[in-house]
Amino acid sequence: MKIFVTVKQVPDTSGKVAVKDDGTLDRASMQTITNPDDLNAVEAALELKDKYGYKVIAFCMGPGPAMIMLRELLAMGVDEAVLVSGREFGGSDTYATSQIIAAAIDTYGVEKDDIILAGRQAIDGDTAQVGPQIAEKLGLPQITYAGEITKEGNTLTVKRILEDGYMMISVDTPCMITCIKELNTPRYMNVQGVLEAFDKEIEIFDYNKLKDHPLIDATTIGLKGSPTNIYKSFTPPQKGVGMMLKGDGKETTNELAAILAGKHII
Repeated sequence: MKIFVTVKQVPDTSGKVAVKDDGTLDRASMQTITNPDDLNAVEAALELKDKYGYKVIAFCMGPGPAMIMLRELLAMGVDEAVLVSGREFGGSDTYATSQIIAAAIDTYGVEKDDIILAGRQAIDGDTAQVGPQIAEKLGLPQITYAGEITKEGNTLTVKRILEDGYMMISVDTPCMITCIKELNTPRYMNVQGVLEAFDKEIEIFDYNKLKDHPLIDATTIGLKGSPTNIYKSFTPPQKGVGMMLKGDGKETTNELAAILAGKHII
């Protein structure tokens, strides 16, 4: 039994966002982190591993430096890591990215008992599209926005969190589930895990490894194969410092009312 977890190395958006002339992110000049929602997916996989004995494999599409992130996941308890990397994949939008990752997972081999987990969305794009697209391209059922996952036999029951409530859905494996931060709290790396992580080999799936897969076509991967392009990227301006009112309730209420009246809000 295997759990595939898709993870992404993303820019730390708390800092300045650098953009190349072609509209893609200049990742080499920016600090990077593991996408937060993906860490919740990793933790969900590790919890299922601890309880049912799954083998957990992390898949990341990105440049060479993403190896560092994959080592951290190995130190958390992930069993194997695969880096999907090649110049031919550069500039891929969500459509092209899902083509490539789906091909990579399929090349590894998806079996009846297997599960694919992903974060709800990445903080650099916020599209929440790649996970569902991977499921569609592999012909698998999918459940998004998972806030709770339980397992009985080959059936997973997922509590899907919605804006105005929740939905309980059951699905048989193999399947795809995308996870939200409310699902769990990701564990930390441990010393033994860190030591063992550097003894494990990270497999690289490059273009030559995947080029014969039906999903891989020069017209559907990379920047040229992406139907969407970034028109403009920029760092949004920081919000100004708020005003703090001090005093007892009656005093601050009157002061707040006077400020709002002065701005013609009330």
